[in-house]
Amino acid sequence: MLKRILFAAILSGLAISLSAQGPWAQPQGKGFFKLSEWWTRFDEHFTDQGRRDPNLTTGVYNTTLYAEYGLTDRLTTIVNFPFFSRNTMNNLISEVNGEVLVDGEAINGPGDAEIAAKYTLTQRGAKVPFALSLTLGLPLGEDAGGRLGNLQLGDGEFNQLLQAHIGSSFKLGNTNAYWAALAGVNNRTQGFSDEFRWGLEGGINFAQDKLWAILRIRAVHSFFNGETAVGNTSTSLFANNMEFISPGIELNYYITPTLGVSAGAAGAVYGQLIAGSPGYSVGVFLDVK
Repeated sequence: MLKRILFAAILSGLAISLSAQGPWAQPQGKGFFKLSEWWTRFDEHFTDQGRRDPNLTTGVYNTTLYAEYGLTDRLTTIVNFPFFSRNTMNNLISEVNGEVLVDGEAINGPGDAEIAAKYTLTQRGAKVPFALSLTLGLPLGEDAGGRLGNLQLGDGEFNQLLQAHIGSSFKLGNTNAYWAALAGVNNRTQGFSDEFRWGLEGGINFAQDKLWAILRIRAVHSFFNGETAVGNTSTSLFANNMEFISPGIELNYYITPTLGVSAGAAGAVYGQLIAGSPGYSVGVFLDVK
């Protein structure tokens, strides 16, 4: 049951990598599949000094298919594909006379996708499993749409994220629980700065293994080794030298032993060149055991 909920943890409150979060692998020939909707709307952003500034109300919406499949008991393949993404900007309205100065606009299409492989180095059943994963970011999304080129469904660059994962499950009385941690380096191209990423999370079970509550924190720190002119502004989710520390919460409920639903939210307690509002997620998942 623990591995199911870890594989169900799809929420990415600020659109960071969703793949390969825990050290547990899917069994050979088994899989996990999820359809989810993630969105955020924001009228302020974090500047490069970490302060909040207002901006034209902007919305980002991702409809995503996520899948994990065990090639062996140690090697899991992962696909994360936002097959429909939408980026919107509201009308710019005069504060003097209420007239529309600039019409709002939107773009639709596929977003940037991820494919990954995760290999668990420890034997199945190890008390503290350890795994490595490699995630490839595929630039399928439009990176410069709209009249001014500031509507985006992706960042236009091919990146490679190498991460280490560790964790453990345990009992709190009669209740199942777990913790997990990850750390890695994201190598970016097209003049974007490379990144250091880390995360912590913990989960606890309720309602006889049907409901899991997860608390997590994810962080991205830039190496500031890219070209300052690349990327977009701080009103985009795809700005260069973006940084954040993002706590989040997620609830996952199993309706049947294989079918479940999830909901979650995450925001930033620290940010630089990112949106200033939380992201939300709802989804339905199928655990093929």
